Order: sequence, then C-alpha cells, then structure tokens
Amino acid sequence: MNLKQYQVKNVLEARARLGEGPVWDYTNNLLYWVDIYNHRVHQFNPATLKDIFFDVGDVVGCVAVKSENTLIMALRHSLAFLDTQTGVVAPIMEVERDMPSNRFNDGKCDSKGRFWFGSMCPNKFQGSLYRYDLDGSLHIMEQGLMISNGLGWSPDGKKFYLTDSGVQKIYVYDFDDVTGDINNRRVFVDLVGESFSPDGLTVDNEGYIWSAMWDGWCVIRYNLLGQEVLRVQLPVQRPTSCCFGGNDFSQLYVTSASIGLSEEEIQKSFYSGDLFCLNMDV
Repeated sequence: MNLKQYQVKNVLEARARLGEGPVWDYTNNLLYWVDIYNHRVHQFNPATLKDIFFDVGDVVGCVAVKSENTLIMALRHSLAFLDTQTGVVAPIMEVERDMPSNRFNDGKCDSKGRFWFGSMCPNKFQGSLYRYDLDGSLHIMEQGLMISNGLGWSPDGKKFYLTDSGVQKIYVYDFDDVTGDINNRRVFVDLVGESFSPDGLTVDNEGYIWSAMWDGWCVIRYNLLGQEVLRVQLPVQRPTSCCFGGNDFSQLYVTSASIGLSEEEIQKSFYSGDLFCLNMDV
C-alpha cells in the first residue's frame, strides 16, 4: 500500500447528510454536487468559495451538465431537467415508479452525451443501470445490482466501469463508444471482506481509477489491472465520490456523508458532510 500525504483542503463546511455526485462544469468553472436526502443540488464556485443550492423537491441521486444553464437529474423514480437560473424542475419521464423500495443513485454522461444512471435497493438485487439517449429513448444496460454506484469510462473509450457497493466490487466492461453498448463484465476490484466499500469513482488521464471508500477514510487509486497503487487519507469516515476539476483538471474534489454516523463517530469524523479539494500530480 502506497500511502501518500496530500494537503486536504476543506473548501466548504456543508455538513451534508449525504453529499454525492460531484461533476465539474468546465464551461463555467463550477462544481455541481448533490445532497441526496436533503433534496438539494449544490453549485459551488471555487473562485469565490460561494455555494448556492436548489431544492428540487425529491431525493436526487445525481446530476450532469446538459447545457450552460441546464442540468439533467436522476431523482427518486424519475428523470428531470433543472434550470440553474430559475430553479425550475422540468420532468422528463418516470422510471421504476412501481418499485417503491428502489431509488436512483449515481450517474454520468459518456463522451457522446448519453446519460447513464443506476438504481439501488439495499439488501436486494433489484437495481438496474440505464442509459438515456439524446433522442429521448431509455435503455436498460444491466440488472440484478444491489447498489448501482460509481461509474466511468477509460480515456480511449473502450472500457466502462461500474461499482456495486452492496457487494463491494467494481466491475469493468468492454464499451462500444459508437453504439453505447457494454458487454463482457468481469470483476475489476474485489473488496469483499474489507471493512469499507467502494462508492463513487472517477478516471484520470492515465486511465487509472480513483474510488472513494465509504467507511474507509480514504480515496484509493487503482492501475489498469485493478491493483491499488495509492491511498489518500481523508479526515472523514465516509467519503462518497470524487471528480477532477479546476482549470487544468488537476484538483480532486471529494464529497462526503454524515448520515448514519453515531455521535461518537461524528466526534472522530467532525467534518463529515463537507466538501474537500486536493491538488494532485495527475
């Protein structure tokens, strides 16, 4: 294990219940992230350290940038657009409304602008992964998941990564960038037996995976073979996800959660729910 010390900046004392899903808007130099159970989509400006949020009226699992002032969101059982100038939520479609114990979780856009998002149901294998295309069509890409989570693509567009936090595994698939198809699933990282679980992830320009570890106090970097090459310690027990941002994409933003922690654990992890930033060398 390669433990490397980085300066961890607490850039926003948000005290979120379940901070998640950071995404960098490079056209406006803003960071969007969500507080799932507080129904909030946050807009953080690193230049001013100012954070505003939109109450979207429902559990919000993830967002992605659609255009300059519009986000696409996966809510509890639906997709919707959010106007970041007015705060207006415009419904797109309902999905899994007949599965009340499910909710949508992590999601991202691929290089062709298709929106991928997954559902979760703790202790049951009834989550699915979906792909919403630019023509408005919806496709089921994977089924039988417990907690569909961190996802991403290799820089060459040939591999797709998907986390199932419920079984403590990160999978890798072959990916067709033209058609958006995935196949040949295999285990990329297996953390079964560990005291922590892989949560949200991002991919760097070398194709290495960075995975936030729920209950692990860290973010772990994996090489192309799924081997741990770096572990970055964090001051919170439950980091939830990460993404690269900044002018040269060398800053790693990390969200975190306070939900489910005991009073004793909160004292040890006082900054739980805050937003962090690290200057990286990748």
